This record gives sequence, C-alpha cells and structure tokens, in this order.
Amino acid sequence: MPTITELLSANLRDVFGNRDATSRREAIERVYAPDVVFTDPEGAVTGWDALEAKAAGLLDSAPETFAFADAGPVYLGATSGALAWTFGPEGAPVARGVDVIEVRDGRIVSLLTLLAA
Repeated sequence: MPTITELLSANLRDVFGNRDATSRREAIERVYAPDVVFTDPEGAVTGWDALEAKAAGLLDSAPETFAFADAGPVYLGATSGALAWTFGPEGAPVARGVDVIEVRDGRIVSLLTLLAA
C-alpha cells in the first residue's frame, strides 16, 4: 500500500504533471478512489473522469515548458497530507499552491487544491 508521501508525489507528477493521456489515466485509477472528490477554486468535481478532465484541461492550456515542482516539505497526518508546489517554467513559476489529500485504503479519496493569492 502506498504511503501518503508517495500518493502526494503521484498526484503531482503522475497525474497533474503528466502530459501523456494513457499513463495519466493509469495513474488516476491507481492513485485515487473511484469516487474521489477534487476541489479547487473553480468548484468541486467527483470521480476519475472529472479529475482526468481537470488535469488534461490544465496541461493542454499550458505551454510545454510548464511543469510542476515540489515547493517545500510534505506535511503528514494519520490519514491526510499536504504538499506545496509551483507550476511554470523551471526557476520561474507562474503559480503556487498547496494540495491537501485525505487517504483511505491506500487511495486518495479527496483532494483540495489551494492557490496562492
């Protein structure tokens, strides 16, 4: 069973940082519960298909030079974790945020993305 730290990394790199649709979908099905709830400033969506659409939409609208990177330590609770990140060209991010996850049975059941103001 993956650790919370591994799930945070997979969320950032294998899903939201992955421009290959096939491997991104495989990661989604491996990392998240089928009824995952993803909430960001635009609202909340539920399920693998909706989460995949959010990740694809973000990546498809960003230049190829944009990538996600960790931006600090991982914060852990018994069934939750958080990781700060940046998004943009290497060394010059255009966005910063924090992902907060809740985990059950080795999968992410909720993902909350907070953006820096």
